[in-house]
Amino acid sequence: MPERIELWWARRQFSRGADIPYPVGTYRAAWAAFPALIRQYHPDLNAGITLSQIPPAADVLLLWQCESGHRFAATPDEQRSRPGRRRRRSAWCPECSELARGPVALPMREMVSLPSTPSSGAVASATPPSSTGSPPLRARRTKPPLAVCPKTPDLPVGEPFTSSCAPRPASAAEAQVRADLFGRLAVTPGFTAVRVARPFFQHLEVWPDILLPELRIAIEYDTIGRHGLEHVGEREASDRRKDRALRNARWEVVRIRTGKLQPIGPFDLQLTQWNARGLGLLLDTLREIRGALFVDPYLD
Repeated sequence: MPERIELWWARRQFSRGADIPYPVGTYRAAWAAFPALIRQYHPDLNAGITLSQIPPAADVLLLWQCESGHRFAATPDEQRSRPGRRRRRSAWCPECSELARGPVALPMREMVSLPSTPSSGAVASATPPSSTGSPPLRARRTKPPLAVCPKTPDLPVGEPFTSSCAPRPASAAEAQVRADLFGRLAVTPGFTAVRVARPFFQHLEVWPDILLPELRIAIEYDTIGRHGLEHVGEREASDRRKDRALRNARWEVVRIRTGKLQPIGPFDLQLTQWNARGLGLLLDTLREIRGALFVDPYLD
């Protein structure tokens, strides 16, 4: 059960036999991928303990304050898992998220069926007691299964193709990586998707940023985005699932991780920015995966 920061800190002091069980900066790298949370955390609200002294997996209640001034208590794990598929800064503040969602309106058919001023007699007649004295059971509504997009062509698993559902390039940096890479490698351009065995967000296809079909390698360019919500929390879990789908289709994945994002795969590269050095490291990684004898003949 989560405990207050003061009790958690005192217990760590006792178990580790030190006045400062975790020096300042111990977990700075682990929190670097969550800049929005760094802005919401204030040591003066948490017994003077800095965020870099708290393990991201600690079961401790911390006090946070969003940019709108809302204060709320949450554990590190709760905060890191809040963003989901949303990209707003309010995703890490429960109150801001509720305000952004707005009131939920009843469907018109339910509004019509509800009486304006229900009386106790009307309620009693509408719900007669059962013979056993227990309240009547209501039928549970089950959500219908989500349909898979029919636009994916019927191809063998692992086959690359050009998809009408694929999103456009997300950033200028990603476009630069693509231009530099295809400027050095004489591989087939234009493919945007790979056919996979199981649905991925209602599609039997995944859309890597860059596909090298002859090498069967997918390149992803990851940043934390303007608000620090991209490729963290549940979005990182989605990235891992996407990578597994590609590897099950006999493709390999190389993620170029920027903005202090940590590697999540065996061949990921950590870069501060894309440049000629990054291109050289990427080509060396391709050689490591497929072998120089296979990769070098494609080099211009």
